[in-house]
Amino acid sequence: MSSLLKLFFIAVAAFSLVTCSEKDVNPNRDLTLDDFSTMRVSDYVVSLSRLKQHLDRQVRDDRDTVASDYFLRNYYQQGGRLLWVDRQGVDRRADTLLAYLRHVDKIGFSPNRFRVSQIEADLHRMRHLQFDTLHTASRVVARLEYNLTKSYLRYVTGQRFGYVNPRVLLNRIDLVDTARISLGYRTLFDVGMDTPNRAFYQRALAKVEADSVAVFLHDVQPVDSLYRRFAQMLQTTPPQTPAYSRIMANMERRRWRTHRHPQTCPKYVMVNVPAFMLTAVDGETTMQMRVGLGAVSTKTPLLVSDISRMDLNPQWIIPRSIIRNSVVRHIGDSAYFARNHYIVRERSTGKTVSWPHFTSEMLLSSAYSVVQKGGEGNSLGRIVFRFPNSFSVYLHDTSSRGFFRRAVRAVSHGCVRVERPYDLAVFLLADKAPSVKAKIQYSMTAMLARDGEAQADTLKRRMVIRSKSLDPVVPLFITYYTLYPDPQGHMCEYADIYGYDAVINRYLNNYR
Repeated sequence: MSSLLKLFFIAVAAFSLVTCSEKDVNPNRDLTLDDFSTMRVSDYVVSLSRLKQHLDRQVRDDRDTVASDYFLRNYYQQGGRLLWVDRQGVDRRADTLLAYLRHVDKIGFSPNRFRVSQIEADLHRMRHLQFDTLHTASRVVARLEYNLTKSYLRYVTGQRFGYVNPRVLLNRIDLVDTARISLGYRTLFDVGMDTPNRAFYQRALAKVEADSVAVFLHDVQPVDSLYRRFAQMLQTTPPQTPAYSRIMANMERRRWRTHRHPQTCPKYVMVNVPAFMLTAVDGETTMQMRVGLGAVSTKTPLLVSDISRMDLNPQWIIPRSIIRNSVVRHIGDSAYFARNHYIVRERSTGKTVSWPHFTSEMLLSSAYSVVQKGGEGNSLGRIVFRFPNSFSVYLHDTSSRGFFRRAVRAVSHGCVRVERPYDLAVFLLADKAPSVKAKIQYSMTAMLARDGEAQADTLKRRMVIRSKSLDPVVPLFITYYTLYPDPQGHMCEYADIYGYDAVINRYLNNYR
C-alpha cells in the first residue's frame, strides 16, 4: 500500500471519531405511549363502544323483511362477533363476496339491492384510511361489517333455496292477489323441499370465520341445466318486459330445492298446469295428452306423489264445498238426484238414506255423504288414478269430453281430467299383458249395473275389474311452469292462468 493511500484511511478514521463524539442526542428516545396522546385523531380511532352503538343503529334502521334479515338482526343484537373485520382490516373474503355480488344483474337483480356500492365505498375508506367526521373509523367498520353479512346471507340463502318461499307464497295466501276476488285462504303447495333454517344461517357464518367463503359461494349455486338455460335467455331479453318477468319467475322455480325431480325418475307422469298438458315419460318413450284442471276459484294444487292404484267405475264422494255451493239448493227435487245418480249415505253405518228423508241439514252435516254412483255418466268417468295427497284430488276420466277442444281448460274443482285415460292406464302398468289391458278396456266400456238397478245378462263378469294396484308405483309431479321445453327441447310459453308468476315477481322486486 502506498504512503499516500495510508494517509487517506487515517484521515477518514479520524473524521469518523470526531463525528461520533459530536453526534446529537436523540430527543425522542425516552418517549412513551402517553406522549402520543396529543396526536390522537378521533376520526381514525375504532372504539368498541362506538362500534357497538353504530351496529345497533344499523339493526334499528334496517326495516327489510327478507327472511335472512331477521336472523342477521338477531345475531348482532345478541352480541355476535365481527366476521369480516379484525385488527388487520378486511381481507380477501370481502373481495370474494363482491365478485359474486357485482354480477347479480346476470340473474336479474340489482347490485344496489345487495348494497354493493356502499360496501365498495367503505372498503376503499378502510384500505386508504380515508376517515372523517361523517365517516369515522368506528362508523365505517360497523357499516361494512353489517352490510357484508346482510348481503352475504341474502345471496347464499337465495341461491341455495330460492328468494321466494313457495310454502309461504302459495299456502294460506289471500287469493285476491290472483283471482281479483277474495276467496279466503287456501293451501295450494305440497312439495317436499329444502328451506333455510337457523342451522343453515349459522353454518353460513361459520364459513366466513373459517375462511371458506369462496367454496361456500360456489356450492350454493343452482346446478340445474334448465336454470342455466333460463339465465342465458335472460341476457338477450330486454328488462321491464313481460318476457323478462316470465323468465325471472321460472328461474326462481328452478332455485327451489325440491326433494324429488322428474329428471331423476326413469318413469314418471308430469302435469304442467299452465300448459294444460300431461307428459308421461318412460325412458326414451314420451306420451302427451291434454288435461282439464281446476278453475281459478278452485285451483289445482301443486304436489309430488306416487300413483299407486287405479279404480274402475268409481263412485264419487262429492266434496262438501260442491254440496254447499251446487247440490243443497236442489233439495226437494227428486229428478235432479235421480238424473245425476246421487245418493245420501250415513257415514258411520254406510247405509243409504231413502229419498223422502233428505234434508238440507243432513246434506250439510259431516255425518252424511252425498255420493254419485259409479258407471256411465259419473263425473269421474270410468277410471280414476289414485295417489296419496292432502287435497283429495286425483287424475280421472270424465263424462264431459267436449271441453278438451278448448285452449283454456280450467274447468274442474281441483282434480285433473285426462284426455286419454285408457292410454294413461296402459302406460302406468308394469305388466302390459294383453289380458290385463283387455280387462281394463272392457271395464271402462261395459254397461254396469248401479246400486238398486238390474244387471244386464250379457255382462262378462270375469272381465270386470274394480281396482288395479300399481307395482311399482309411478311418480307424479303436478307443477307450474309458464316456460318449459317440449319433448323435442323447444322452449314453449304458457299463460299465467293462476297469476303465480305475477305474485312471484312481486316478491322478487325486493331484489330488483
